[in-house]
Amino acid sequence: MHNKDDKYMIEPHAVIIQPVMSESAFGMLAKENKLTFIVRRTANKHLIKWAVQKLYEVKVEKVNTAILPDGRKKAYVRLAPESNASDIATRLNIF
Repeated sequence: MHNKDDKYMIEPHAVIIQPVMSESAFGMLAKENKLTFIVRRTANKHLIKWAVQKLYEVKVEKVNTAILPDGRKKAYVRLAPESNASDIATRLNIF
């Protein structure tokens, strides 16, 4: 019997490719408690939410995605108020 997380049958690291370290990403980090990642092109919002929660042990409130002109997929991940995006950014050595 599989648990709920096993339904994806994929490693969280295969979904989240890398954090984004742009000026706008830093602004969202501070003002909106959002992290920004480049993610697997085939990943949907539910899969991205699952991967971020699994990798960083945070609660995700919402995920928005965009396809960049170069074909990569960017995910904007808003964390729940009890999770601090700045703490995660520090753990990822973004700061």
